[in-house]
Amino acid sequence: MGRLRVLFYETPDNPFYSLAFEEAIFQSVMRGADATLRFWRHSNAVIIGYFQKADEDVNIEYARKMNISIARRFTGGGAVYHDLGCLLWTVATRGPETGSTSYLYDYLLEGFVKALRRLGFTAVRENVNDVVVTSGDKSFKVSGAAGSFRGGTYLLHGTLLLNTNLEVLSRVLRVSKAKLADKKVSDVKYRVTNLANLNPSIGVPDVVKAVVESYSELLGLEPYYDLPSREEIDLARRLYEAKYSRAEWNLLRMPHSYFELSSTS
Repeated sequence: MGRLRVLFYETPDNPFYSLAFEEAIFQSVMRGADATLRFWRHSNAVIIGYFQKADEDVNIEYARKMNISIARRFTGGGAVYHDLGCLLWTVATRGPETGSTSYLYDYLLEGFVKALRRLGFTAVRENVNDVVVTSGDKSFKVSGAAGSFRGGTYLLHGTLLLNTNLEVLSRVLRVSKAKLADKKVSDVKYRVTNLANLNPSIGVPDVVKAVVESYSELLGLEPYYDLPSREEIDLARRLYEAKYSRAEWNLLRMPHSYFELSSTS
């Protein structure tokens, strides 16, 4: 049986470096590292998808007032708000060489859905990359995911709302009226909820245990706990300096090629 590396590695007050480390994990697995499952958090940040425009998807004035960082990830998807009540998870692994989004969302995301079911929730995937749970006759979004793949290497990462400030979330994110109409709701916070609102007894250790067990079973890998490698830390630092710390990336969305690392950096 192969092995699943589990990392608890976070820089809550520096989302720019944290996202650089995400890309470093992706490249590390691409180069032969074990499949990796990471748990992490941010203290106060909005993370936008690669294809988004900050001024269209984020209330910039409110973010500035609340000292909320705005950072861009290298995967697609929509804008999300992170505070310490939101647990972030990442799975990076090798998969089919003929890559597709189906492996990301039909297969890998199912591991997270099954983890919530292990915790006793009625959880399903909707809209490709949303995870919702049912309470009574109502369904609430508790997680959203985004991913990327290249040459048979896949990275999927997502959120889990445990005890997030939903008022801040609703004010700092801008959601298109078309999307809200499709959901038949009038505000972001009315279609999301925290797991604490559904079962206050479930905490981070419970979630971590369920997610590790679920992905170990899905991928057929034996989990072990590890620390980032020196190579990953160094690569994350270089990506942070060249790309993730820069306004050209976070606010203007210059292409990846603009930030290519030199072999001597």
